[in-house]
Amino acid sequence: MTHSTIGEVMTGDVVTASETTSSKTVARMLERHGISGLPVIDQDDKVLGVVSASDLVRERAGRRAKSPGEPVRELMSTPAVTVHPEQRVSDAARLMERRGVERLPVVDEEDRLIGIVTRRDLLRVFLRGDDEIRRQVCEEIVAGELGLPPEAVTVSVRDGVVTLAGRAELRGEIALAGLAAWRLDGVVGVVNLVPSAAPEGMARPG
Repeated sequence: MTHSTIGEVMTGDVVTASETTSSKTVARMLERHGISGLPVIDQDDKVLGVVSASDLVRERAGRRAKSPGEPVRELMSTPAVTVHPEQRVSDAARLMERRGVERLPVVDEEDRLIGIVTRRDLLRVFLRGDDEIRRQVCEEIVAGELGLPPEAVTVSVRDGVVTLAGRAELRGEIALAGLAAWRLDGVVGVVNLVPSAAPEGMARPG
């Protein structure tokens, strides 16, 4: 089964600043490139922090600046929250949410900057179509991992919610399919409609 990784969705051509770059210069860089933030790196391409348009706004408002156009080392958020290219997109999304950041510098095994990933990059993955998700569930999970014939499990997807249905004797296999479906990019929910094998009139387990 394939999962999107950070390396597949990141932007490799990164606009960066040094810690001595002035805030005025950074503001012009953000405007010129149409971005809302950028990494601050040292001479070895290691990430020192991240500076955003919000940081510049706070400077302009006078809440953080001691003098106009101060170097970004006085404004940047540090230490930077970074990820590695082999990490999954879903893990990066959770990290962004937990740390309240809009972008994550991507670093190699020596912590040198090799790319950047933004919420917009991740959103493109999670906006996968229902038909594509259904195909992946049927081909990679039901037929591939479980080795079941296509007609054994009914798979439907609507707005990223996967619904699985089938015979009661396949309850265990379909439960496994549901767990696997949760790990797919773009899946926001899984519904299991497999009936209980309990005789009629007996209470079904909750």
